[in-house]
Amino acid sequence: MAAQLDGVFEAELQKKITESKVLVVGAGGIGCEILKNLVLTGFTDIEIIDLDTIDVSNLNRQFLFHKEHVGKSKANVARESALAFNPNAKIKAYHDSITTNNYGVNFFQQFSIVLNALDNRAARSHVNRLCLTADVPLIESGTAGYNGQVELIKRGLTSCYECVPQPAQKSYPGCTIRNTPSEPIHCIVWAKHLFNQLFGESNEDEDVSPDTADPEAGADVGSAALEKEANEKGNVDRVNTRTWAKQCEYDPEKIFNKLFFDDINYLLSMSNLWKNRTPPKPAKWDAVQEGDGEDGSIVEDSVTRDQKVLSMAQTTKVFGESIKALKEAVGKLPEGDHLVWDKDDKDGMDFVAACANIRAQIFGIPRKSRFEIKSMAGNIIPAIATTNAITAGIVVMRAFRVLQQEYEACKTVYVRLRVNGRNQFIVPETLIIPPKPKCYVCAAKPEVVLKVDTKKLTVREFRDDILIKALNMVSPDVLLDGTGTIVISSEEDERDCNNDKTLEELKIVNGCILKADDFLQNYELSITVLHKEAGREEAPFEIVADPDSLKPKEEEEKKEAGKQAAAAPVDDAQPSTSKGLNGSSSNGKQSTAVNEVEDDDDDMCIIEDDEDEKPSTSKAAVTTPGKSVEKRKHAPEDDEPANKKAKVSSSHPMDDDDDDLVILD
Repeated sequence: MAAQLDGVFEAELQKKITESKVLVVGAGGIGCEILKNLVLTGFTDIEIIDLDTIDVSNLNRQFLFHKEHVGKSKANVARESALAFNPNAKIKAYHDSITTNNYGVNFFQQFSIVLNALDNRAARSHVNRLCLTADVPLIESGTAGYNGQVELIKRGLTSCYECVPQPAQKSYPGCTIRNTPSEPIHCIVWAKHLFNQLFGESNEDEDVSPDTADPEAGADVGSAALEKEANEKGNVDRVNTRTWAKQCEYDPEKIFNKLFFDDINYLLSMSNLWKNRTPPKPAKWDAVQEGDGEDGSIVEDSVTRDQKVLSMAQTTKVFGESIKALKEAVGKLPEGDHLVWDKDDKDGMDFVAACANIRAQIFGIPRKSRFEIKSMAGNIIPAIATTNAITAGIVVMRAFRVLQQEYEACKTVYVRLRVNGRNQFIVPETLIIPPKPKCYVCAAKPEVVLKVDTKKLTVREFRDDILIKALNMVSPDVLLDGTGTIVISSEEDERDCNNDKTLEELKIVNGCILKADDFLQNYELSITVLHKEAGREEAPFEIVADPDSLKPKEEEEKKEAGKQAAAAPVDDAQPSTSKGLNGSSSNGKQSTAVNEVEDDDDDMCIIEDDEDEKPSTSKAAVTTPGKSVEKRKHAPEDDEPANKKAKVSSSHPMDDDDDDLVILD
């Protein structure tokens, strides 16, 4: 190994490599490459953790795994394969989640450095917080296709993973999804919602039935359909989608006709929706099965089936087969349990692809292949083995600098598909990005403002959708400041009686301050609650990461204006270049901000899409007023990498491979 050979490294670095202890979080595409590099370099004390097992799709780029390893623990197999390079290395593997309470601050403090090779925001945020608390340097990395990025996170020196606010996951108005889809993604989102309504965790915000509250539809929407459905007393008996499906024993024909014939006719009765749109064309099971001469045979070859856009007759058969398989799968679960949609589950993916394409056909939207739908539904950017290898190499080279405490040399590095103007495709930042003073994670006193309807939000939604999904806590405790009232407890069943109460019922109203504490992360956060009634299509809550931005600014603006007036020549007035709230100038007039730093094409904005994720009962928007996306310094080129720093709803961590990230332009 390199560190065991005199002369390869400087004597001091050679000693540090052999004496250091390294934690690798993630054993996917980047993680495998990092582990191999560490072993061949001469690191002898390594621990690696990953919860995933090996899938066939991993084998084309995660080279430590082979066909015989499919179904086994990634961490354990990676350890065994890496030991083949250096049997003398001490490698400990954990087949576990890094977010469990087995891996707290004390666990992280034993390491010289932590190397992240994760694929989801929740785990990244968790490791970020623990490394900050333990004061252990963290090297964060990620790839997106041909683009990659490596950055150092060091307490007090660099910005942390959460210094740049994560904007809300891109969402679509409910009425668009349910009533007037116009793009393939609308049909795919609808199909995923339908999966949850039939087999998954049901959520009333993800109803797939026609939306009679659509403001475009007018006051008397669906009157004919309602009259038809009315019982003898003139009332309409409603049952939820799953109850109805169980009553008809998940009969594919009945489900098809309800979704694609009856519901579409219901939509057609909302005549106002179709004044300026092409109306949908209802489809009936028997008519589609006949296929109007289309080939209705099932494509057996999985590769061809993934790449080909199936006929409507073929799609309908896939629809029927997937419903039967999913019915059988959900029937094997304990009472009250449910399925979780996964892009890698054949039956779940078949169901979503078939439903999306049938709905697309009805609304005159181009249909997609199963592969295209899988990519869109799972928010996947294909992973490139070469990018993983380059990125992992940079990670270990940065680790050398960290061990030598040469932090100023650890500037963020980007990997690009094409060279820039200086003939570089591996491009370093020009500066170390310092911590953000108002960061709600690494500031001295982390605090946020929560704008929410206190009359509607329940404690359960506050815990699950805001604290856990939006703010990435793991096991929070919450007190009402001033009274000491326990609102949420991490102790099982201790405060479950509060779950269905609204914030207002617990005297949490406008202006109240909540103290949230996550013992596992050693993280405390002050939350100021502002009551806000959200509009129909607005996010039900908003998290403002800089509370000072909400304070009155009139006096500051007057002082600033006075300074500018005194400094500027009277006959040579210039537009203000200072930027105020929401992108306006400090004097309230729209202006163009002038960047004082010389523009250079190797700097970029960093954005992450999560996507993945379990349906949330609400969507969050974490914002810093005045900046919807925090600029690193300059705008990126189209081919630049965009991993990590600013988009988030929530959601549930993606189950993608560790090297897959999503880019939002």
